[in-house]
Amino acid sequence: MELYLQFGYGMMEHCRHLLESWDGGTAILSPRDLSDGQLRKISSTIHDIEGGRVLLDPQFYLPHADHERLCSHDYWPADFESGTFFQGAALRTLLTKLKVLNDALDADAIILPGLLASEIGDAWLETQRAMIEASRETFKGQSVLATIALSADATKNLEQVATLLEAAPGWKADGYYVVCEHPNGDYLVKDPNWIANVLDLAAGLRLAGAQVVLGYCNHQMLAASVSKVNAICSGTWMNVRSFPPDKFRSAYDEEIKQRATWYYCPQALSEYKVPFLDIAQRQGVLQRMAPPEHLDGGYASHLFSGPQPTTVGFTEQAAFRHYLHCLRAQAQAASAATYDETRANHEALLDGAETLLSTLVTAGVRGQQRDFTESLDVNRAALAVLDSTRGPIMRRRWGGIE
Repeated sequence: MELYLQFGYGMMEHCRHLLESWDGGTAILSPRDLSDGQLRKISSTIHDIEGGRVLLDPQFYLPHADHERLCSHDYWPADFESGTFFQGAALRTLLTKLKVLNDALDADAIILPGLLASEIGDAWLETQRAMIEASRETFKGQSVLATIALSADATKNLEQVATLLEAAPGWKADGYYVVCEHPNGDYLVKDPNWIANVLDLAAGLRLAGAQVVLGYCNHQMLAASVSKVNAICSGTWMNVRSFPPDKFRSAYDEEIKQRATWYYCPQALSEYKVPFLDIAQRQGVLQRMAPPEHLDGGYASHLFSGPQPTTVGFTEQAAFRHYLHCLRAQAQAASAATYDETRANHEALLDGAETLLSTLVTAGVRGQQRDFTESLDVNRAALAVLDSTRGPIMRRRWGGIE
């Protein structure tokens, strides 16, 4: 399983640096956060990196969105009439303009626009069908990922997800770009049904022969390796590690105003404000929080070199790059040759995190809202559900799912 960089605010230099250090990779560009000129500039920069690839998320989740930069792009329709838009010229115009932009960016594949589903019903399914059908003529010969964007309520609804999985094979898309709103605005999801349904949706699409890219993820979605997802996407700020639809409205309160530097402890699946690393040092457990050698990109090593962590200058830039470097290595290591090995990998990750978290909490080292303790059993429950519903067929077909 790969990690794609989910572009957000202030990520141009992060993308360049990380993709160069990784000898390539994929970034999903954000029209909300980049002007047309910036899209072209960063795309050119990424393509100058050997193995660098770009995708464009058109972010058409809320057609009536009023975010100034997003709506300023040429492809964004001036008018949107839900009853007629998907029936004729307006849809063709949108797709034609998106083709022009994707071609200019030399995008590796086409991510189609997709409306956010407050519920998965006949009307939404028809817009999906119409979008994919219209795209076949516009993007002839190009690989196409259809967007599946679901509200938290739709994602949690087992019957609605089953309806979606019944309809999707008839669309015959090359793949799917799946984005799901987190329930209650949580960063780490506490609802096991949500996680279970995301894993089931991904596995069902993969078994139907489609590629699956999960957008707007954090490390909790390392579990998606068990569904044989092709890639998860993540970025710097919390609003590109989860999917808050309101970020596409002008009134959205940008998270960048709430600056705090967090250290990601990959073996605990948790993040900590740096003062809590001081506590870990005083309690003699700091070295247990250092990243293992195979996950260490050197961005956080000075936190564990002896001086009090709050005195060594762990910057926001280093924190973001450390997180993404660790997550990429974890994502690539998550998949194995068989379904059972892959599931065992994630269970071992959860077990190890639980043991370390118990030690850290006893020592007074807490991750606050980014502590994974309450999500351990959530992921375990989701794995158990997937195993009971999809396990037998995943075991048989694992090696043939490309």
